[in-house]
Amino acid sequence: MSSIEIGLWVSAGLLVLVVLGMRVAFAAGLAGLVGLLWIFWAKRDYDPDQLGWALGVAVKTAGQVPHSKIASQELSLIPTFILIGYLAYYAGLTRALFDAAKKWVGWLPGGMAVSTVFATAGFAAVSGASVATSAVFARIAIPEMLKVGYDKRFAAGVVAAGGTLASLIPPSAILVIYAIIVEQNVGQLLLAGFIPGAFSAVVYGGLIVTLALTLPRFGPPVRGFTWGERLRALPPAFPIFFVVFIIIFFIYNPFGGDAWGTPTEGGALGAAVVFVMALIKGMRWAQLKDALLETAKLATMIFTIIWGVLIYVRFLGFADLPGAFSDWITGLEHAPIITLIMILLAYAVLGMFMDAIGMLLLTLPVVYPAVMALNGGEFVSAEDSAFGMSGPMCAIWFGILVVKMAEFCLITPPIGLNCFVVAGVRPDISVQDVFRGVTPFFIADAITIALLVSFPGIVLYLPRLASGG
Repeated sequence: MSSIEIGLWVSAGLLVLVVLGMRVAFAAGLAGLVGLLWIFWAKRDYDPDQLGWALGVAVKTAGQVPHSKIASQELSLIPTFILIGYLAYYAGLTRALFDAAKKWVGWLPGGMAVSTVFATAGFAAVSGASVATSAVFARIAIPEMLKVGYDKRFAAGVVAAGGTLASLIPPSAILVIYAIIVEQNVGQLLLAGFIPGAFSAVVYGGLIVTLALTLPRFGPPVRGFTWGERLRALPPAFPIFFVVFIIIFFIYNPFGGDAWGTPTEGGALGAAVVFVMALIKGMRWAQLKDALLETAKLATMIFTIIWGVLIYVRFLGFADLPGAFSDWITGLEHAPIITLIMILLAYAVLGMFMDAIGMLLLTLPVVYPAVMALNGGEFVSAEDSAFGMSGPMCAIWFGILVVKMAEFCLITPPIGLNCFVVAGVRPDISVQDVFRGVTPFFIADAITIALLVSFPGIVLYLPRLASGG
């Protein structure tokens, strides 16, 4: 049996384990270890006397992966971004942001839901985790929407869908993971997420307004706020935007020249600024303890997934499955854009059975080289490429597309993580009701993805501006 066939059999076994309910981290680690054992033993013609040797080499190879890959400065961005979000919540900055959004856009049809979407987008700019955003606004926004007459299913759906915006709007843990896997510039990718993330929020808001205009008693607008009240609501929300300003200006020097620091240093600086703000606002030790514990739990979950999946990725390298998949993709007789759309649709299906981070970690080592080959290679110029963009720009564009697909997967049944988080925070709303509530947002996400594919300039405007072209 060839190494390619071994790779296919082990990958199929991994999918079976995930569908049966095993956690992605453990399923991937086990599949990777078994695959390495299989390949090394196959090289010795399945000699029973060599099984012990093959097992020893497989264990040694798998054991080297976690430290060699996790001991990366870029990955320290993940806990700092998550910490920023939890500190902002426990400091009360999140409620101030929601209050400002309510007073400024609450007058729209479906205004309370629109306010929730825009507030989650604002909070996403200081929180790198979608699940944290959903958990925070399940506590803040759902009671407010229920108070003015929203259906509880849709109210929960708004929060679950709005939480996905944290996957695109920087700082984003998933964008950082993508950048590390494909070895692209973290700062460029974070910068590229701004416009698509804001665009997604606007599309969500437009969907809500359309539903409110179409359906009777959908959700009344919230009126009665004076201009004085609106203006007074802005200063308490300014710290959120101040932190975003600091992080982005630190990692991207707007005055030209070299950046003032790395994204890792920018994340640490942002966390320090939010911590000082939280102390000024009177955050107590119990709240700080909760913020640190929640950050540690979420960061540990993400790193555990990375550890397990990287063992599987090491096996893929020995099996040469990425190269074989690239050759197969480039040999298809479809137009490259059709093949790309098929890949994105495959992500939509995979997302029904896998969590977003695990899905990207498992697939990108195989899919990314194939997409780059479709475009013409890592170093192709825009003039010679299939998608009309250079290799580095294609990597950024594809990254935003797959992260947007990962957002989509956070709310798709049966394992949409954001839906389970909202249901967990609100025991009075079942997870089935949350899944029903997010259904309209599938349409909004499909529209957004279609526009991002059709008009790459939405994604690439800021990266091109930052790189001088």
